[in-house]
Amino acid sequence: RVLLAFEEAEWEADDESRRAKLTFVIIGGGPTGVELAGAIKDVASEILPREVRNINETTARVIIVDGGARLVAAMPQDLGKRVHDGLEKMGVEVIQNAHVSNVTERGVSIGDTFIAAENVFWAAGVQGHAWIRALGVEFDSAGRVVVGADMSVPGRSEVFVVGDAAHATDVATGKPVPGLAQAAIQAGRFVAGVIGRELDAAAPEDRPAFSYRDKGSMAIIGRGNAVAAVGNRHFGGFVGWLAWGLVHVMFLIGFGNRLFVMSEWFWNFVRHSRRARLITGDPAVHVKELRGKREAGERAGAGAARS
Repeated sequence: RVLLAFEEAEWEADDESRRAKLTFVIIGGGPTGVELAGAIKDVASEILPREVRNINETTARVIIVDGGARLVAAMPQDLGKRVHDGLEKMGVEVIQNAHVSNVTERGVSIGDTFIAAENVFWAAGVQGHAWIRALGVEFDSAGRVVVGADMSVPGRSEVFVVGDAAHATDVATGKPVPGLAQAAIQAGRFVAGVIGRELDAAAPEDRPAFSYRDKGSMAIIGRGNAVAAVGNRHFGGFVGWLAWGLVHVMFLIGFGNRLFVMSEWFWNFVRHSRRARLITGDPAVHVKELRGKREAGERAGAGAARS
């Protein structure tokens, strides 16, 4: 969708419409929103200007909106400031302590301010599936099932819920278990262990309580810039970016895959290149639509000039 927006903007003849196509609004200032904002701005500023005429760091507008006082609020405060400063240095507009009140095909409303934008991305969290509300169980305001200390549904000890569909509380800290992949993996392994022990046991035994272990958090801001928090250690800038890359490579299967990915990343970093850029769907349909919009814009411009 992002690449198609750039393609449409390149073909667009009307300046106002082109600006709307080149305006990207990301709602949510967590790691997902930060990484998305940085990636879009990086493509628009560093890569596409060498290939197109109408897109550069000044024409592409990237805005990140968050309702809190700082970005990546789950991370330490010093890293939140690094993220804020890093995005602004890239040219990303950061709007904090603000809430989006309406989203239409034309743009977004933030309070009394309307921003014309054809590209709006939601990165402010997820909700439980609608069918959860029909199960007759307790759920929170986000539609997630409230589970007990053993990750089971209260009153239904044989039913477990983990991941984004679960609202769990860490008994060790009293805080909600975060909606992160590492939390879902840990909860899944915990539940598997509970089920396995009960299948092997001759008689029921008391279940342990799930305790979440925070292995750290990371967020990439842009090229050569990321933040990471592992325990009491905080990393930022190029060191944080290296840590982010190494952690992701470590989880790949096979030495060959790791070597290939590292070599690709190094090449892309040196050459300022992103070779894997795909617009999915039928190319002929996209080209036909783009040409039709361009011709319609040119006809409208010619008619205005004659009048």
